[in-house]
Amino acid sequence: MPVRMLAVHCPDWPTLAAGIGPEVPAAVIEANRVVSVTAAARAAGVLPGLRRRDAQGRCPRLRLLAADPDRDARVFEPVVAAVETVVPGAEVTRPGDCLVPVRGAARYFGAEALVVAQIRGAVAAVAGDCRIGIADGPFAAGLAGRLGETVPAGASAGFLAGLPVELVDRPELAGLLRRLGLPTLGAFAALPAAQVLDRFGPDGALVHRLARGDDERLPEPRAVPPDLTVDTRLDPPADTVEQVVFTARRLAEDCHAKLLAAGLACARVAIEAETENGERLRRVWRHDGPLTAAAITDRIRWQLDGWLSAAALASEASRAAPPGTGYGPGLAGPGSAGAGHGPTAGVTWIRVVPEDLLAADGRQLGLWGEPGAADGRVRRALDRVQGLLGPEAVLTAEVRGGRDPATAVRLVPWGEPRGPRDALDADRAGAPWPGRLPAPAPATVLAEPRPALLLDAAGEPVVVSGRTVATGAPAWLAVDGRPPVRVTGWAGPWPADERWWEPSGRRRARFQLTTEDGDARLLFVEGGRWWWEASYG
Repeated sequence: MPVRMLAVHCPDWPTLAAGIGPEVPAAVIEANRVVSVTAAARAAGVLPGLRRRDAQGRCPRLRLLAADPDRDARVFEPVVAAVETVVPGAEVTRPGDCLVPVRGAARYFGAEALVVAQIRGAVAAVAGDCRIGIADGPFAAGLAGRLGETVPAGASAGFLAGLPVELVDRPELAGLLRRLGLPTLGAFAALPAAQVLDRFGPDGALVHRLARGDDERLPEPRAVPPDLTVDTRLDPPADTVEQVVFTARRLAEDCHAKLLAAGLACARVAIEAETENGERLRRVWRHDGPLTAAAITDRIRWQLDGWLSAAALASEASRAAPPGTGYGPGLAGPGSAGAGHGPTAGVTWIRVVPEDLLAADGRQLGLWGEPGAADGRVRRALDRVQGLLGPEAVLTAEVRGGRDPATAVRLVPWGEPRGPRDALDADRAGAPWPGRLPAPAPATVLAEPRPALLLDAAGEPVVVSGRTVATGAPAWLAVDGRPPVRVTGWAGPWPADERWWEPSGRRRARFQLTTEDGDARLLFVEGGRWWWEASYG
């Protein structure tokens, strides 16, 4: 029988975590699409899923915010701590949403409605208003929390039947079900389970059980699994999240490797930590479906960021406390972090415990063994180098978009999330960029452009006019003061008049050239001077 669960949902959490009030028209942008809006923006017609430009067209005064999952999780930690002052054992499903079992609390307080009132008051003190729902099972409770409804025991299937399939947070599956004429969870739940498994696979079968109001996984008798926990000591203690990023990734990969070796996956992960003052901290994160190594890494990093931020605030409060009071206001003493309080010192020990185990999906191995074994060795080697030299010692390149080869690529620390960092980055990547160089991109971009001299057949310098017309065909190229080399082929110019409205703006024209020595180079002319900035070989 599904467990009776209470869900706490903070509407528009990403905008609230960014410090934006509901009266300000604002939207959080990720991958050039709106993912969260304030009440004022929603009233103006801005809804999640809109493209950035469409949203700005509907609300010209719209304030754009970059998506920041780390910030959202860090700011949500005090909310979860407030919930646990009423009912222990909260599980975070995502920043802005958490679950707690409510059956025992309802017996203690006398009724589920009284538990709701107690939690609402505790959350209001740290995050304002929230929505609270109760239903059978985590999935139904989560949707009830979004709607602020209490579903009677045994009525979860009827509650879910009329809800749209998009609420399962699987866009591809939801789109497919819509095209098949199954717009609601009830319509999907009416299909035979065996045919759903054949047609949609294990993930579709999981959603089908959720739509029926069943628990997330079928109960299976299972032998006691091996010890799947992983832990590590930190010396010196970590005071900032940057100090534990590498450790978090290693713990997540070790945990995931142990699960794979046992043929298992997990849908919940408990993150435990201990501080210099002996405080023990624990938080559980839940996920719909199996957690990957990257997903476990994200949750460890988010949680440690929340704890360490709370520790920094506690340290400031302790320094501000009157002499002789021992601890600053609102801090717990050694041996207990205290519900609702943050740690008072750096983290010295981290432990990751996989929970809610289920059988891992089967995979067909390659003829010669595990696919990607070489890639795994490379990853382990890079992790080792990064562990010895620091997180910034191993960098990977990522294309961002732009006209300038030097700025169109940014270097990302190995293992860190890739993709647009903010709304501006997402817009850069998708922009048309008139004047951009055609493919292929240069293989090597010089850290600093080197002087060059480009001559025509008569030995006169090639000049590009204001109308971007070359005064002659390039015939000779000299770089770095070397003797000229004959040009065998060239293309251009590609003009770029960038940020002309600012004093720092610049006007350039680029040429691609090949020379008889076999080199292919990219040059630009600016202010009448030629520069070599990249090579193609």
